Amino acid sequence: MTTENLLVELFVEELPPKALRKLGDAFAQGIVSGLQAQGLLANGAAVTSFATPRRLAVHIAAVSDKAQDKPVSQKLMPVSVGLKDGVPTPALVKKLAALGLDAAAVDQLKREGEGKSEALFLDSVQAGATLQEGLQKALEDTIRQLPIPKVMTYQLETGVALPGWDSVQFVRPAHGLVALHGQNVVPVSALGLQSGNTTHGHRFEAQEDPIVLQHADRYAQQLREQGAVIAHYDERLQAIQDQLQAAAAAVGQGSQPVQDQALLEEVNSLVERPNVLTCQFEPEFLQVPQECLILTMKANQKYFPLLAADGKLTNQFLVVSNISPADASAVIEGNERVVRPRLADAKFFFDQDRKKSLESRLPQLAKVVYHNKLGTQGERVERVRAIARSIAEALGVDAAQADLAAQLAKTDLVTDMVGEFPELQGTMGRYYAVNDGLPDAVADAIEDHYKPRFAGDALPRGDVGVAVALADKLETLVGMFGIGNLPTGDKDPFALRRHALGVIRMLVEKAPQLALGELLTHAHTAFVGRIPAATEFADATHALSNFIYERLAGSLREQGYSAQEVDAVLALQPQRLADVAQRLQAVRVFAQLPEAQALAAANKRVGNILKKAESQVQASVQETLLQEDAEKALYSALQAVAPQAQAAYDRGDYTSSLQALAALKAPVDAFFDTVMVNAEDAALKANRLGLLKVLQEAMNRVADLSRLAS
Repeated sequence: MTTENLLVELFVEELPPKALRKLGDAFAQGIVSGLQAQGLLANGAAVTSFATPRRLAVHIAAVSDKAQDKPVSQKLMPVSVGLKDGVPTPALVKKLAALGLDAAAVDQLKREGEGKSEALFLDSVQAGATLQEGLQKALEDTIRQLPIPKVMTYQLETGVALPGWDSVQFVRPAHGLVALHGQNVVPVSALGLQSGNTTHGHRFEAQEDPIVLQHADRYAQQLREQGAVIAHYDERLQAIQDQLQAAAAAVGQGSQPVQDQALLEEVNSLVERPNVLTCQFEPEFLQVPQECLILTMKANQKYFPLLAADGKLTNQFLVVSNISPADASAVIEGNERVVRPRLADAKFFFDQDRKKSLESRLPQLAKVVYHNKLGTQGERVERVRAIARSIAEALGVDAAQADLAAQLAKTDLVTDMVGEFPELQGTMGRYYAVNDGLPDAVADAIEDHYKPRFAGDALPRGDVGVAVALADKLETLVGMFGIGNLPTGDKDPFALRRHALGVIRMLVEKAPQLALGELLTHAHTAFVGRIPAATEFADATHALSNFIYERLAGSLREQGYSAQEVDAVLALQPQRLADVAQRLQAVRVFAQLPEAQALAAANKRVGNILKKAESQVQASVQETLLQEDAEKALYSALQAVAPQAQAAYDRGDYTSSLQALAALKAPVDAFFDTVMVNAEDAALKANRLGLLKVLQEAMNRVADLSRLAS
């Protein structure tokens, strides 16, 4: 049994670029896992994954040519079935025959277990898999389980009179298979291909084709030297980054390529040996908003626009070419010629759009369906306006500006530019608002009302923007919940989870004075009289409130708060979400007190008693009905502690409010040790329940402390 390094390569036609990294990693991991499962590879072996537009490959260190034999014990049947008076039954003889043994093998069988569970076992040695067997299985399993975005069906050349008789399914047609153990070919097959030791280099610049691989360890070197290919995905990615920085430095004046990891990964998946070239376009196109130019260069041409040191777009851009001619002028001129019509289109759209004001586009929104149950975009705008005005008034913001921004926020959806580039909605709205001479606060709000678009995104920059952004998200949430269009599992077509998190962030960071319940009421009111189903929205609003608190709970747990702490605070559904962090910190401090667990347990007990009460319990106590010393002591302690806790709560000092409760431990313990709450006298029982209600309210202002009980 010997070990050598193993190379496996599948050579194919151009793979989908956005899936290449994932395919390369899955191919490598699949082969490794398959070999490990069959005992041909030790855990922790060095693995190198390769992926280019035309190949998936993996190099694995120290792969055995044969797995070790291993002893196995096979259960045959119960003793009562296999032996009768010590003589093998026909059933046992038949079982042994199926294993290639005769009745003489009965003496080799072992008996294990007792009574009815006693069974016959056959001990044998299972031969370890050969590398050919193991790699064949690993290769088949890996190809079957690859995360292929879309499968192609193609025909094989079979060599018979009618080529293409057989068909194969894979992400792209495969044309070569390499399997080298050291310098020896491992005879395996896949996708109609037989393994060998030859591959192909760069489509245009390879020095030799095909390339005969001399050893598994020389794969990357031979591809680089003879095939003009950088096979390692991350090495090629780094080469692109280095060349982009070098090209930007050569341009000078602090120029930097636009940073876009997704674009970088996609371009890396389109080339086998990158060559970065500097191109330019006519400066007159810089009159168009740079977001438009950047987007068209990135999305349509896969170019890297160059930004000046001040962040402004320059008229130069970088191209990652897959060829490296001695004279690159033809390649540069070709790319400049290709980008020019794209930029001209963007300029045309911008010029045409500015001929009409945003306000003049409002009638068009009445023709755009938002949702078949919620009406048109025009109707939606009116709802957002109503919500935005109420929020602006609550924030002390200019309600007229909030109303105007909400009215015009969606008008850029019917412009030519946004029709071509939907990603620019909001951005173009701001440019056109400035062109119309609208106030900066309104223009900013038009752009910002989509924010935050994703986790970590910036929030609206001004209060008017906050009002409109909150209104827009709340209208979506209330409307979708109102018609029962809720997210399920991983499906959330209207991004309701993201909208809820956006509302939470703005209420915490930008509008701490606003109460969630009041906002939902305002949003609900905007639908009344406009949607037939609006009368059913009340229950939906309650469900929406729970949905938002669930998103908040998840966010808080991600920030490091325990589930118990979060549960205790959010059980009360505090209306001002900006207070939640302070409440959590107060709960965390309270939980460290020696009295905390006893008080939490008592609080839970109080809650259970009050739930079982026959009627609604009022938080009131008649001092003359207090009989036991323990209940008098508890009442006296509450008279002293409750005002302290309430005062601290009112000034927002939640930590001190909870700490004040520590003085209640002894009287609470004594009460439950000596006082019978469910007294036979109805008046006495009602008074003691009222005392417990007072205790519960005093203890649960900051958080539901019963949730802290272990």
